[in-house]
Amino acid sequence: MNLFDLRREYENRPLHRRDLAPDPLVQFERWFLEAREHVALDPNAMCLSTVGSDGRPSARMVLLKSYDANGFVFFTNLESRKAREIEGNPHVCLLFFWAPLSRQVVIEGRAERVSTAEAMAYFLTRPRGSQIGAWVSEQSRPISSRAVLEAKWEELKRKFGEGQIPLPSFWGGYRVRPVRYEFWQGRENRLHDRFEYVADGAGGWRIERLQP
Repeated sequence: MNLFDLRREYENRPLHRRDLAPDPLVQFERWFLEAREHVALDPNAMCLSTVGSDGRPSARMVLLKSYDANGFVFFTNLESRKAREIEGNPHVCLLFFWAPLSRQVVIEGRAERVSTAEAMAYFLTRPRGSQIGAWVSEQSRPISSRAVLEAKWEELKRKFGEGQIPLPSFWGGYRVRPVRYEFWQGRENRLHDRFEYVADGAGGWRIERLQP
C-alpha cells in the first residue's frame, strides 16, 4: 500500500495575529464553538499525553467535560494508567484536532485532581449504564475475556437495582491548568499558520507566530 498519495490540500483560511484574542481561553472558545457547528462527531474529543516514571510517553483520547479560567476538565478511573502517570508527573499535553476546519489546538499544562463534589456532580449526569460501567472496569488492567466484564456489569446492575448509584472511590476527574497554548490553522502548500500563547508569569500571555 502506497501512502504517499494520501494527502489533501488545506483550505485557504488565514489566521492573522490581528484576529487573535489577547486571552487564549477566549480564542479557544471561539474555535470550539465553530467546531461544535462543523464537526459531526465528538468535537470535545482530545488526545491526552502523559509520561510514565520510565520516561516513556503514552496517549489516549478523552472527552473534555468543562473548561473555564481555571482549566480543562476530564474524568476517568483514578487507578488507570493515565491517572497513575499523572500522579507521578502532572505535566500533560492536550490536543484537539478538528479536521473539517483544518485546525488543531495544543494545550500544555499541569493536571490536578478535581474535588469529590465536582466529580459527583458530573457522575450524576452520566447515563445509568455508564455509571455502572465505571464500577465494572478496573481500567488498564488485564482481563481474561469480555464475557467476564459483561457478567460483572450484569451483577452490579442487579445489585444497584433502581436506586441511586454511588460515586466509586476510584473514579474522579482532573483539571489541566494551561501554561501554553498553540493554535494551528492548516494552509495551502503546508505553510500553516501557527501562534503560541505562553504564560508570562505576571498573569498575562505572550503571543508569537511560529514557523510551520
